[in-house]
Amino acid sequence: MSAKGSCHDNAMVEIVFKTIKSEMVWCTSFQTRVIAEKALGRYIDGFYNPIRRHSALGYKSPIAFEANNRSR
Repeated sequence: MSAKGSCHDNAMVEIVFKTIKSEMVWCTSFQTRVIAEKALGRYIDGFYNPIRRHSALGYKSPIAFEANNRSR
């Protein structure tokens, strides 16, 4: 473990947060916090988790990755 607050302790989580910020948060202007929270939830549940291709899964979407591994 490195020093407190070091990104190296949570490298995978930091990558997820950076990706979400660069793909959705930084390029969007929200009127209220509630609107931002709802939009972020839709992005994570509707795109990031089920559809977006992830390098850790061999550049497959989680749905495709699970479908390929169920048939084995």
